[in-house]
Amino acid sequence: MKRIFFLFGAGYSAKAFARLAIADGHRVFGTTRSAEKTEGLRALGVEPFLFDGVSIDAAVKDALQQSTHVIISAAPGDEGDPVLDAAGATIRQDMPDLRWIAYLSTVGVYGDHEGDWVDEETPCRPVSTRSIQRLAAERAWTDFAGHRNVPLAILRLSGIYGPGRNAFVNLERGTAKRIVKPGQVFNRIHVADIAGALAHLAHRETGGVFNVTDDEPAPPQDVVAYAASLMNVAPPPETPFAQAQMTPMARSFYGENKRVSNAKLKAGGYVFRHPTYAHAFDAMWRDHDWRGEASD
Repeated sequence: MKRIFFLFGAGYSAKAFARLAIADGHRVFGTTRSAEKTEGLRALGVEPFLFDGVSIDAAVKDALQQSTHVIISAAPGDEGDPVLDAAGATIRQDMPDLRWIAYLSTVGVYGDHEGDWVDEETPCRPVSTRSIQRLAAERAWTDFAGHRNVPLAILRLSGIYGPGRNAFVNLERGTAKRIVKPGQVFNRIHVADIAGALAHLAHRETGGVFNVTDDEPAPPQDVVAYAASLMNVAPPPETPFAQAQMTPMARSFYGENKRVSNAKLKAGGYVFRHPTYAHAFDAMWRDHDWRGEASD
């Protein structure tokens, strides 16, 4: 069955999904804030539209009216979710064929659990402003989808990496760091598995909350060391967390420590392409695609 997808925020993750959808014969619309990026989207086969996060024009409304599936990959702000504010009325009233909505969120909504495992039933207690905003947006979209009577899939993503965004690139640029905070682990997710999970859930029009994350929460310094070993270069020296020079945002990530389970998504039939960072780095190094496009 042919689907028509509308992507709000056709950035790194959404473009990976668009490639899959277009290859499967589906039509894809997508928005960007930058006129310079419309040609890149068009080259992928995405029909591009400008969206400033404030309002939608007649062309966007027309594309929405044709669409069957909506995917939101745009960050909320202090004023709430920009897509819901700008396009909510159109999605509610003028999409006769709408069958499914997906919202890309973050595992940051769980907050800090001192290294313990969390799953979709774990109470959310976000710490950072951006995660608090994400949780509020999740709840707003849940209410909206309930009133619209369509399934909503909320995908809580771990740290995103893939071609163009990975430790190989950082090592080549000389920007890689091995910051050590005892006991600290992070989950991560290859962009191909974000695309794959979206395609899996969209095909089944499945609603619910799903952690889209790998099998192996790991210390970040181990990932850099593994990439360096594949490149046959010396890894950067370890730096204690207390001594590390980091941006406030980067430092804030270390204020949350948890292990995130992906058991629910697997139980729903999804098979990860890259279940661990080692699988993914081996594949990127073997396939020579680790320098690929990183921009949004």
